[in-house]
Amino acid sequence: MADTKQAALQAVKGMNDILPASVPRTEKLPDAGLWLWFETTVRSVLARHGYQYLLTPIVEPTALFVRGLGEVTDIVEKEMYSFTDSMNGDRLTLRPEATAGIVRAMVEHNALYNGPLRIWTLGPMFRHEKPQKGRYRQFHQLDVEALGFAGPDVDAELILMTRLLWRELGLVEGEQVRLELNSLGQPDERRAHRDALVAYFEQHAAALDDDSKRRLHSNPLRILDSKNPALQALIEAAPTLMDFLGEASLAHFNVVRAVLDAAGLPYRVNPRLVRGMDYYNLTVFEWVTDLLGSQGTVCGGGRYDGLIEQLGGKPAPAVGFGLGIERLLLLIQELKLPVPPAAPRVYAVLMSPAVLPQAMTTLQALRAAGVSVQMHAGGGSMKAQFKKADASGATWALIFGESELAAGEVALKSLRDPAVTQRNLPLSGVSEWATELRNA
Repeated sequence: MADTKQAALQAVKGMNDILPASVPRTEKLPDAGLWLWFETTVRSVLARHGYQYLLTPIVEPTALFVRGLGEVTDIVEKEMYSFTDSMNGDRLTLRPEATAGIVRAMVEHNALYNGPLRIWTLGPMFRHEKPQKGRYRQFHQLDVEALGFAGPDVDAELILMTRLLWRELGLVEGEQVRLELNSLGQPDERRAHRDALVAYFEQHAAALDDDSKRRLHSNPLRILDSKNPALQALIEAAPTLMDFLGEASLAHFNVVRAVLDAAGLPYRVNPRLVRGMDYYNLTVFEWVTDLLGSQGTVCGGGRYDGLIEQLGGKPAPAVGFGLGIERLLLLIQELKLPVPPAAPRVYAVLMSPAVLPQAMTTLQALRAAGVSVQMHAGGGSMKAQFKKADASGATWALIFGESELAAGEVALKSLRDPAVTQRNLPLSGVSEWATELRNA
């Protein structure tokens, strides 16, 4: 008889499962508990700054990214997952970044009609590239945008908000993550700089690699972003955009710097920082680290005042940033930073099947009162149950025994402090001692 067993299917290369910490895996990837802690921290920080949450589709029209990111960017030329919709022939793309989709949504729904918005989202993005540590084909981003705000005050606020996020995650700014800053000026200033770049690189055309030669006349600014070691000396000697900035652009940049200086936030002005998308103007910034090899950028963004109009909306300024979640969590793992355990507060030990109805009722009352409780399931000896209770990370064990229940009580035992004496609690007073369990 032929063997009909089929081979087990696996995830697409570069697209990873995010698993609980209790599930062993061979790759060093952040577990789901670390993700939840990060998301909780993010929600808290953004709420304190008045940012609202939104969601946009994972699939967007391909034209959105061609128009929004730039036709000769690496993302559009090489990295997008694009396909033709078999139903209607539309060209569609799995989103490679979040900003263009957010702006599309704002334009489509006239979201700025009642004034500026501070918004954020979090979710998967897709780029077809060689998977490596910190760089995956499906990756996740935190995306934060301030729409309708023209001044440098919001640029500085966004950057200082990222510093608060680092601190609440346990990272030290200036050491484990460093801020790099630049200004890209306005379109006319960039055009003058572009002409100077073309003239400069034409004089050194023989030294350029094929990719740079291809971009020399279509998008010479991208040459400055080249990672080819053989080009770095040539790039360092190229004309800098800062030399072409007008009075207004310099004033904008200087206000951002003054706020950061007053806040005591160290940074480096990097005149070669251009970011990977064509929509940026004025302030751009990146947070970088030396601890993740070649994948050194963990967060980056800047101002993009022309994108809303470019995608069909009424002209409106905007600024924002994207943060690579996998990359940041790998950094936290690399540094072995303390992360609060995703553990229940209470583990329920059930001494016999007969106690289940009363135990379940009590546990539901505790959960309704805000206490996290994990109930033992599947039976087992008291010793085996306490072993699992200890492994769960819970602070307390609630022991449901038949004799205690007959007396209208349940036993409470500390799993972390042997000096705390075991005691019985009245089942009639769950709401009273739930507060103690939640806070003790």
